[in-house]
Amino acid sequence: MTNTDFTNLPVVVAGLGVSGISAARVLHGLGARVTVVDGGSGEGLKARAAELEALGIAVRLGDGAGLPEGTELIVTSPGWAPDSPLFAAAEAAGVPVWGDVELAWRLRRPLPGTGEPAPWLAVTGTNGKTTTVQMLASILTAAGKRTAAVGNVGVSVLDAVLAEEPYDVLAVELSSYQLHWAPSLRPHSAAVLNLAPDHLDWHGSMEAYAADKGRIYEGNTVACVYNLADPGTEALVREADVEEGCRAIGFGLGAPSPSNFGVVDGLLVDRAFIEDRAKNAAELGTVEDVYPPAPHNIANALAAAALARAYGVEPKAVREGLRAFRPDAHRIAEVGVVREVTYIDDSKATNTHAAAASLAAYRPIVWIAGGLAKGATFDDLVQGSAERLRAVVLIGQDRAVIREALERHAPDVPVIEAAEGQTGAVAMTEVVRTAASLAQSGDTVLLAPACASMDMFTNYGERGDLFAAAVRELGNE
Repeated sequence: MTNTDFTNLPVVVAGLGVSGISAARVLHGLGARVTVVDGGSGEGLKARAAELEALGIAVRLGDGAGLPEGTELIVTSPGWAPDSPLFAAAEAAGVPVWGDVELAWRLRRPLPGTGEPAPWLAVTGTNGKTTTVQMLASILTAAGKRTAAVGNVGVSVLDAVLAEEPYDVLAVELSSYQLHWAPSLRPHSAAVLNLAPDHLDWHGSMEAYAADKGRIYEGNTVACVYNLADPGTEALVREADVEEGCRAIGFGLGAPSPSNFGVVDGLLVDRAFIEDRAKNAAELGTVEDVYPPAPHNIANALAAAALARAYGVEPKAVREGLRAFRPDAHRIAEVGVVREVTYIDDSKATNTHAAAASLAAYRPIVWIAGGLAKGATFDDLVQGSAERLRAVVLIGQDRAVIREALERHAPDVPVIEAAEGQTGAVAMTEVVRTAASLAQSGDTVLLAPACASMDMFTNYGERGDLFAAAVRELGNE
């Protein structure tokens, strides 16, 4: 369906969430005959359906399985799993399925004076995507480019490609879900930050999850950026079908070899996009230019720098962009120091891989952990972090899985289970007070739960906000 004319095209949009509504509006504006289907039927969905129906868009609630007769294209929201009955029906009928990213890719417009659409610099990985993409956008802005962080963060990717004032270049965060449904995506350059088991219930296996992540490298023209500390990311580069001349560029926390990015005596350096890279390196900034300067965040900065340099950004703009950047809330954010104990909110650490990166940044630690484990195991996490732990405060529905891992690999670390049967602010107040009672001067109390939050809180944001509020309350006593 190249160069599709959407006029009167019967299109089904799967899902009435943010991306589904955006896709439905765009397709309707292009003249398509749009039907939105969603298996839910709650009051919130009914309100959204009414807004679309007022525009002349058909909506079917409580029906997420049937393929409306005559459908010629499905545009799906990222969360719909590949084994959904709707997609089985589509496959049987020979109907293509696109995600919102695929739709956006096909709707790109040429930039004035170039004849080519704005290039995409794309980022995926199990953890660190949002921070890296926002760092990249900050660097591109410092270089004088009109840009935005889009995709799974910031501006809708559909809104970005259809913006009245076009962007010069886009920093695009892509989830494994979005990549699964984006068969024709071909970024200028792309990075896979890391790979760890996640969303396996959606993908079916670690192999399928990694394969979908690897789609981001397909057709890259300048650089495939990978993590030197994660062999799985390099394997994806080796398997990718790229344009002739595209280079594999590694990043890591050690001194880099030629064609890589790394750290030398506290300096961030590029040995890839310079002349005579066998002998020389370009200084891009210092570790202190990155906030916070935790190891995994330095790695994020190097990945962002590699993509920016692949696009042609000068070293000075890399440094200025990194200096100007501050991460979103709930990502290793210091929320207070009370009686010489530092309190860190990393509520966004909703899986073991993210929590491991956070735990590696501090010592000694009173660790607040637990919630919904999503089928994860914690032996590797606890074993790798045991020497850093002063004590552990366990919360949430799946605390027993973490407790058992602690018993096996950190039997001497005190463990207290807090807030059993409680939720919200009441629960978090008890948790913070318990952690404070275990901490000593110079310690860090770290909220890095390694679990999802919905058993006790609305989302990870509320969990982090309540943590910060409880710390402030503790400091006012």
